[in-house]
Amino acid sequence: MAKKKKKCYSGIGGQAVLEGVMMKNGEKYAVAVRKPDGNIVVEPENYQGILHEAGIKNIPFIRGIFNFLDSLILGMKALNYSAAFYEEEDEKETSVDSRLDRFTGGNTEKFVNAVVTIISVVLAVAIFVVLPYFISALFESYVRNASLIAIIEGIVRIVIFLAYVVGISVMKDIRRLYQYHGAEHKCINCIEKGRPLTVHNVMRSSRLHRRCGTSFIFFVMLISIILFFFIRVDNVAQRVVLRVLLMPVVAGISYEIIRLAGRTDNIFVRIISAPGMWIQRMTTKEPDESMAEVAIASVEAVFDWKGYLYDTFGYEIDDTWLDDGDDKASGGGAEE
Repeated sequence: MAKKKKKCYSGIGGQAVLEGVMMKNGEKYAVAVRKPDGNIVVEPENYQGILHEAGIKNIPFIRGIFNFLDSLILGMKALNYSAAFYEEEDEKETSVDSRLDRFTGGNTEKFVNAVVTIISVVLAVAIFVVLPYFISALFESYVRNASLIAIIEGIVRIVIFLAYVVGISVMKDIRRLYQYHGAEHKCINCIEKGRPLTVHNVMRSSRLHRRCGTSFIFFVMLISIILFFFIRVDNVAQRVVLRVLLMPVVAGISYEIIRLAGRTDNIFVRIISAPGMWIQRMTTKEPDESMAEVAIASVEAVFDWKGYLYDTFGYEIDDTWLDDGDDKASGGGAEE
């Protein structure tokens, strides 16, 4: 009889990319992409992250800041890799590319990634942190209660985020990205539920996961409402600067909450995770089997899922378990 432990945290995570999935396990990551010719290409690499040798990255609340930055950098790198397969094949190097190569010493890709990441962070802070403050400030003439204004600011921030998610979801390319996002979650849920990693088992797994970046962003919104509610200054410029400076603190706290949610399963965790899981219904879509195949290829490049199932659930997997449709170790039921 198989033994089943209460905890089933696998440690793997990832993100959707253009026609593919990136999976990360420790310092190893792999990007699997379905090329225009229909074949799957998998590119495994190592990414140690910024300040990887510093012990500070293991300090609670501090580590979340660096993990967030690492996610942005690695995510941009993976997206650029996947997009390269869908660029014009006869695209020639421009004079701008040549000048950038000379300027960066041949590190044009790293330079562009860094610039794009910085611009993305600045735009995100401007849209989701600064803009909600100025919108809520419009109500100060009508609402004299500072606490209520702080709550209005938080509501505006959440509304802007939800409007952004819904708005981009109508784009065809984004919808496919959301499907690959769903395939990524299904693979992780399949493994963490103790199921052999087959297309059949992946497709019947849930597309929602507590450790998703969408849930992380929701926690960022929620924690920012709480912090900004209690930390107040009178000067407008100081208010804006404080909000920007506190975002690393917000990210650090949010990371610890999402980390806890991925490792425990009690009623409190379920309650605080519920809103993020609900939002994931918008940021993930049901993938098709070809997308599941791509996600599986990415997982297998960085994670020994057979060893994990044996160590965690007591299942020793052989080839007879890998036939799609086989319900061994399936955990029963359909989507969970």
